[in-house]
Amino acid sequence: MTLIAVVEDEPDICEVVSLYLKRADYQVASFADGLSALEAFNRQMPDLVILDVMLPGLDGFKLTRSLRDHSDVPIILLTSRREESDRIAGLELGADDYVVKPFSPQELVSRVRAILRRARPEPADLAESILVFSDLSINPQTRLITLGQREVALTAKEFDLLFYLARHPRQVFTRDQLLESIWGLSDFIDPGTVTVHIRRLREKIEKDPTSPARVVTVWGVGYKFEP
Repeated sequence: MTLIAVVEDEPDICEVVSLYLKRADYQVASFADGLSALEAFNRQMPDLVILDVMLPGLDGFKLTRSLRDHSDVPIILLTSRREESDRIAGLELGADDYVVKPFSPQELVSRVRAILRRARPEPADLAESILVFSDLSINPQTRLITLGQREVALTAKEFDLLFYLARHPRQVFTRDQLLESIWGLSDFIDPGTVTVHIRRLREKIEKDPTSPARVVTVWGVGYKFEP
């Protein structure tokens, strides 16, 4: 059974989120602080983490950074702060989604389903061939990226985004199209999510991220992959 970790220090929110996840047939482990969650994750990594930003001790941003040092587990951040800078900070640390309180528990479950669906390739996806573009190699079976002689560490969403663009070379996609294809919930997610992930992807695979040659912006439209 799929294990979802809920790290939330507000008991009422934790209880409601856990209840809706259990109704959706997920196994739930709940934690009231970041340190106890991190200790548990060192023993068993969940399939997805729902993480409050404002936690006692080890806050959500620090826990996200710690998880990203050794795992690509999908992360959804919860916060009562609505500032765009906070959302960008969380996404740049490697979070997959960002939900502002108050929120609909049913919508949160929908986001969980969408992220898990994309984090686990369907059998048809696994049968696809390795994509090779000069010194860049994308392996959908192992979800490994190699650039020259080195492996490139990408988060689950960064890999999905790169693989999707690379499967459709030179085809231009709007941010809404990418949200729908990669995140599956374009009506719920800030389009700026795509911008942040594109920037982080460029930092990892481009020789000069300020003048990208592979993940290219088509001004006024969206993005494309140049093989």
